[in-house]
Amino acid sequence: MIQLLDHTGQLTAHPDYTPRITHLDADALRRMHRDMVLARTFDTEATSLQRQGELALFAPALGQEAAQVGSAWALRPQDYVFPSYREHAVVQARGVDPANILRIFRGIDHGGWDPADHNVHLYTLVIGSHTLHATGYAMGLQRDGLVGSGDPDRDAAVVTYFGDGATSQGDTNEALVFAAVNNAPVVLFCQNNQWAISEPTTRQSRVPIVERGRGFGVPSVRVDGNDVLACYAVTLEALERARTGGGPTFVEAYTYRMGAHTTSDDPTRYRSAAEEEHWRRRDPIDRFTTFLRSEGLLTEEHTDALAAEAEALAVRLREQVRAMDAPPTSSMFDDVYATPHSDVERERAWFARYEASFADAAADGSGATASEGAAR
Repeated sequence: MIQLLDHTGQLTAHPDYTPRITHLDADALRRMHRDMVLARTFDTEATSLQRQGELALFAPALGQEAAQVGSAWALRPQDYVFPSYREHAVVQARGVDPANILRIFRGIDHGGWDPADHNVHLYTLVIGSHTLHATGYAMGLQRDGLVGSGDPDRDAAVVTYFGDGATSQGDTNEALVFAAVNNAPVVLFCQNNQWAISEPTTRQSRVPIVERGRGFGVPSVRVDGNDVLACYAVTLEALERARTGGGPTFVEAYTYRMGAHTTSDDPTRYRSAAEEEHWRRRDPIDRFTTFLRSEGLLTEEHTDALAAEAEALAVRLREQVRAMDAPPTSSMFDDVYATPHSDVERERAWFARYEASFADAAADGSGATASEGAAR
C-alpha cells in the first residue's frame, strides 16, 4: 500500500511517488489542507441540517477527505469527473457551490449544477451505474483525438469514484471490461471505506479490492486513503498514464467511513466502538495538520483564518438551504435531451393540461381528484 505520510503525520520516502509531490509548495499544501477542513465543515453542517428536517437524506463523507481532496488536486480543468453520491470534497474542489450539492438531498432537484460548468457529472444514486458512463465518456475522448496528442492543455482523462460495495455490482465489472479492452483513458477510483452499508468488505471479496482491477488486466494500485499526499501522487500518475494513451488504472484508496452510510443508518448496530476509535486515531485531517505544523507551515494565524472561513461556510449553508424552494414541476422536462424531442414536448404539454385541470376544478367548485384531473 502506497503511503507518504504515516498515521502519526511523519513523512516517509517512496522512490516512485515522493518525486511527484516535491513541487507542492507551502501555499499549495495549506490550500490542500483548507479544502479538507471545509469539506468536513460542509459534511458536519449538512448532517445537522438533515437532523433538523431541512434535508430529506444525506450521505456523510466523514473520514474520506484525504482520498477525495488528494485525487481531485491531480485533475486538470479539461478532465471529467463522474462521482457517485458521496464525493462532496471532489465536487467542491472542482468549483461547485457546496449549497448546490444539497439541492438533491433536499429533494428539489435531480442534480444541483450544470455538469458542463465544472466537468463534473451529477451525482448517481444507482450503485455502480456511473462507472459505465465514465468509461463510455473516456472512450469518446479517445475517439475525438483528445488523448495522446502531446498537448497538455488538450489531452484529457476521466475519473470515476465509487465505493467498495460498487465493485460487487455488474455495472462496475462491465466498466472494467470495456476500459481494459478499449484502453480507455479512465481512472477507476474506489474509496474502500470498508463498509457497504452494513456489509464489510470481507463479505464482498476474498482478496483485497485492488485485485479486482488486476483480474481484468487493468494496472492497479492500493494507496493509503487517509494520506492526502499519497492519494494525490497516485492519482497524478494514473491520470498522466490515461492522458498519454496508456489506458485505465484501478485505484483502491483504503480509508474508513467514520460516519453512517447515510443519515438513515445506524452503524452502531454492525460495527464496534473499538474499531471506530482505532480509525479516529488515523483521522486524515489530524494527520495532515500534524505534518504541516511539524514543518512550520501552519501557524495560529492560518488556523484562525480557516476557522473563520469554516464558520462562514456553515452559516451560509444554513441560510441558503432553508431558503431553497422547489422549482416549477414542469422543470422536470428540461435538459432531458441535448436537443428538442417530440416525445418530451408532448409529455410537457400533457402535464401542463394536467396541472391546469386542478385550477379549473377549484374554479368551478367540482373539487376534482388527481385521478379525475388526469382523466381530463
